[in-house]
Amino acid sequence: MIALPDTSFLCAFYRQQDNSRLAAAYAATMKEPLHVTAFLVYEFRQSLRLQVWRHSHNPKEGMPLTDAQAALTQFDNDLANSVAVLVPCNFQDLFHRAEALSARHTIPNGHRSFDVLHVATALHLGARDFLTFDVNQRKLAAAEKLRVKP
Repeated sequence: MIALPDTSFLCAFYRQQDNSRLAAAYAATMKEPLHVTAFLVYEFRQSLRLQVWRHSHNPKEGMPLTDAQAALTQFDNDLANSVAVLVPCNFQDLFHRAEALSARHTIPNGHRSFDVLHVATALHLGARDFLTFDVNQRKLAAAEKLRVKP
């Protein structure tokens, strides 16, 4: 595996956002499928559901249900057609790595749990590149010697 995305990359790739063009352009250059874990799939789907909830409470925020359903359908189609592939992850090792990252980086730099878990996942799976648009997560990945893209 060369690259592992985080949720910000998947959201930009599967729904219309400011970074969507960058995500699509980078994905077009990839020589391998988009690798995802069960953890990432959960957070991506949860993120879309939360955006629908936000939209239902304030139509100026979040996204309509039809947009979320379209994003989920495209993602599921990509999984079915091996455009994206689900890779196994040893969660015990993942949480051990995340704890070590948290101990080194969270107090001095203020990282959120899921950001630490995403970077720990990339390290656990041996990814060289980490795909994210999250500024703080980019710093954590770079500190751990991952190449941050796009």
